[in-house]
Amino acid sequence: MERYLKKYTLITSFIAAILFCNHAVAQENEADNYKMAFSFRTEKNNDNARVLEANFIGRNKNDKKDILPIFGAEIKFFNILNDDEVLLGTSKTTNKGIAQLIIPENHNYLIDPEGNINLIARFEATEYIEEESEEIIVKNLHLELIFTEVDSVKTVLIKAFTLDSLGIETPAEEVDFIVFIKTMLSKMPIIEGTIENGEFEFEFPADFPGDKNGDLTVSAQVEDHDEYASVTQEKTVNWGVFSKEIKKGKNTLWSAVAPIWMYTVLTIMLVGVWANYLYTIVHLFKIKKEGDQLKQTDES
Repeated sequence: MERYLKKYTLITSFIAAILFCNHAVAQENEADNYKMAFSFRTEKNNDNARVLEANFIGRNKNDKKDILPIFGAEIKFFNILNDDEVLLGTSKTTNKGIAQLIIPENHNYLIDPEGNINLIARFEATEYIEEESEEIIVKNLHLELIFTEVDSVKTVLIKAFTLDSLGIETPAEEVDFIVFIKTMLSKMPIIEGTIENGEFEFEFPADFPGDKNGDLTVSAQVEDHDEYASVTQEKTVNWGVFSKEIKKGKNTLWSAVAPIWMYTVLTIMLVGVWANYLYTIVHLFKIKKEGDQLKQTDES
């Protein structure tokens, strides 16, 4: 019995080894069929926190539509200045191949004399995937929304500036932007323009509806700028127009609710129809019963 057990164990181990080797070779061949694509972007949110986002996918070399997100890959984010390299944090990719890291507003970046921030996202090599790295150089653009109302004219001033390593403010130039008003389901654009000398001013629409308190959320966005990447700033202002209360109208033939007499007539007609059905059914049972009694009488 012991001899057979040893023989069975040896055969099982041999089969397991073959399967493991085949699985490893299959993984390596599968990885070879895909070309890795690694991208890096940054965006500054309305709370002035900066989002660092890396996107890591594999694209089939033969079928470009076959895209495989790299799941669970550890991405390291760095801030670099000359020979100094500071690890900002790490994040693993989701099942969509996306890794994000949020840097708070009060973080002190390494900044060069021109106000540039050098950011790097890096994936370290594994057995099957080579190292990937992307770099972004961005300036920390500050957006401000200032609301003023003079003689019933509502005006919005957008200010845009950067800060260098000494904290000196420099007005932004040639910055395209879009202003939205947030609604319940989407964002409604109200103006597009270009910031010159750090400022842009426009008259706000006077008849835009707000919420029940008259509040509106105004959002200014700079999207995919070469120097500043994407920046969003928003603010709530009590400039919305109150909706007038709709008075309840009378029930008419052309309104959504019909007149009362129509409901009354319809109810009487329906009651009459169902009463007629009930009357017919009851008398059918009576006729059947009388027929059965006459049949029994004839037989007796």
